[in-house]
Amino acid sequence: MSGQVAVEDFEAMWASLAPIGRAGDGGYYRLAWSEADLACREWFRRQANSRGMVVDEDVNGNLWAWWGGPGPNAVVTGSHLDSVPGGGAFDGPLGVIAGFAALDRLARSYTIPPRPVAVVSFSDEEGGRFGVACAGSRLMTGQVAPEKLLRRADAGNVTMADAMRSSGLDPNRCGEDPQRVADISVFVELHIEQGRCLADVGAPVGVASAVWPHGRWRYDFEGQGDHAGTTRLADRRDPLIPLAEMILATRREAERADALATVGRVEVHPGATNAIAGRASAWLDARAPSAGTVRKVLDAVTSTATEKCHRHLVELTSAEESWSDGAEFSVPLLERIAGCVAAVLGDAPRLATGAGHDAAILAARVPTAMLFVRNPSGTSHDPRESATIEDCLSGVDALTAVIADFLEDSELSGPRL
Repeated sequence: MSGQVAVEDFEAMWASLAPIGRAGDGGYYRLAWSEADLACREWFRRQANSRGMVVDEDVNGNLWAWWGGPGPNAVVTGSHLDSVPGGGAFDGPLGVIAGFAALDRLARSYTIPPRPVAVVSFSDEEGGRFGVACAGSRLMTGQVAPEKLLRRADAGNVTMADAMRSSGLDPNRCGEDPQRVADISVFVELHIEQGRCLADVGAPVGVASAVWPHGRWRYDFEGQGDHAGTTRLADRRDPLIPLAEMILATRREAERADALATVGRVEVHPGATNAIAGRASAWLDARAPSAGTVRKVLDAVTSTATEKCHRHLVELTSAEESWSDGAEFSVPLLERIAGCVAAVLGDAPRLATGAGHDAAILAARVPTAMLFVRNPSGTSHDPRESATIEDCLSGVDALTAVIADFLEDSELSGPRL
C-alpha cells in the first residue's frame, strides 16, 4: 500500500513537527499546556485544516480532527503530542501522524466516509507536569474527578486549572463527556514499542494483548536541616538516609515479585552541598502483569521506608498520585485487528506492555485496540528512541487496513467485536 507519495507526505508531517520543543541534547520538552505543547496543538489544527477536517477541542482539552464530521458510531485513531521531560520523538506523535497518513490513504477510496472518522490527540498523556498520566482521557471517561487534577501544581506552583485557563480553556467545564464516549464505536491507537520485543523477533508491527496495571506514589521524608560540617552523625535526622533505603527496597522488591518499579524523580531541600537536607521527596512508579503484584511491591517498599524513617527519627507521609487498572484487550477484537495486519504485512506478534497508554483508559468504556511499531533501540522516554521510515510506513499500512475494515462494517457493535 505504501508508495513514494505516502513517504513524502509522512516525512513532511514529521519534519514540520520535529523541531517543536526539541532541546540541544535531542530530547523533547513538551509538557502539558507549555509553550511547546501549545505549538504542537496548533500544528495539529493546521494538519486537520489542510485536509478540510473539522477540528473540535473538547472540554478536557483533547483535540479531535473529524473526517466526515463528528457523530455517532465513529472510528477513532490517534495518540498524544506531549512528552516526558527529555523524551523521544516517537512516543505519541507517531500515532497522530500515522492517523493522518492513514486517512490520506483512505481518502483516495472515499469521498465521504461511510461513518465518522477522527484522529485524536489526547491532552497531558504523560503526566510530566502535574503528575497524573492520561489526564485528558481519564477526565473524558469519568475515571478521575476534575477537582483532583485541577488543583495539582507543577514545580513552579502553577496549577493545572491555571495552565488550562491561560490556554483558553474553562477548567470549570472539565469532566466526564459521556456522549462523546458513547459516539466512539472503536478506538485504535498506534504507538512506538517502548521495548525491543519486535526487534528481537524481526517484526515491523505488533498487536497489543494487554497493558499492565501501574501506579505512581509520592513519598515525603521530613527530617531536620543542619550544618554538614558540625553536626555529629548520631545527632542527625537526615531524610535522605531512609529515602536511599526506600530506593534500594524498590529495586529489591521488584526483583522478588518479577515486577517493574522505579524511583526516577527525587527532590531535596534545600539542596546545598554543605547542608543536611531538611526534607526530601521521592516518586515511585510500579507496574506488573497483575494489580496484586503491584500492590505487593508497594506495601513492601512502604514498610521498609516506614521502618527506616523510625530508626532515623524522620517523619514519612505517602500518597497515591495515580492508578490504572491496565487493560486486557478484547480477544475477538484483537484477532480481528491481527487479521487486518496479516493481510498486508504477514503475521503480527502479540505482546503485552508495561507502558501506560490512553488506549488502556478508553478500553474500560469502548472497544479498543493497539498497534506497536518496532523500535530498534528498545529505548523510550529518551532521545535514543527510534523507528525507521520503512517501519513507520508499515505501521501506516496496518492502521489503514484496520480502519478500512471498520469502515466497511455495518454493525460495529455486533458480534465481530
